[in-house]
Amino acid sequence: MIESNVNPAETGKFDKLAARWWDADGESRPLHDLNPTRLNYVAERVVLKGARILDVGCGGGILSEALAAAGANAMGIDLAPRVLEVARLHLHESGQHVDYREVSVEALAQEMPNSFDAITCMEMLEHVPDPGSVIDACAVLLKPGGRLFLSTLNRTPLAFGAAIVGAEYALNLLPRGTHHYAQFIRPSELASALRGAGFELEDLSGLAYNPLTRRAWLVQSTQINYLACARKPS
Repeated sequence: MIESNVNPAETGKFDKLAARWWDADGESRPLHDLNPTRLNYVAERVVLKGARILDVGCGGGILSEALAAAGANAMGIDLAPRVLEVARLHLHESGQHVDYREVSVEALAQEMPNSFDAITCMEMLEHVPDPGSVIDACAVLLKPGGRLFLSTLNRTPLAFGAAIVGAEYALNLLPRGTHHYAQFIRPSELASALRGAGFELEDLSGLAYNPLTRRAWLVQSTQINYLACARKPS
């Protein structure tokens, strides 16, 4: 585990988007469009009502609030302060309850080991210097038998074309510079990191997205964006 697993340029990048995070037609549009599919992926594998769930890299709280609305006792953590401020303010509008904290997952692991039934970490691993450190911390935070849900981008030419050339340049769905191809993670690399942290990998599913229809769905191919579910042994 490294002392500070954060890239200030990355947190600054997302802080710039803070004021428009809940604009479903703005720069966060893909997050809004993908959220129902991600939520369903989690809900099919964990009973959300009454579960204690941590959302790592929660951003403005799109998934965190959805988990809370489904009955979970949700906590969201992030290191981008302006984005967290927006997440907290949006609770007044939505009426949901989420415990938002500005803390790293590594620091929280030292404070709250074996505390969560499930952890979500969506589109965050490709934005930190050491993804393995995040996975290791999640292993500490989960209760035995708990599940970790991850989403990230595969390091393939197809992912480069879709996430960078397509989303950032051709369609302007995301600000340019949102992603860096070298930080994309192959499923084999993710599986290795999960095994190293003691997890049992239960599922890998591809995530397809049509920006024109604004529809997302699960597919077998993990060539672009994919979801993973791993279990901490009892």
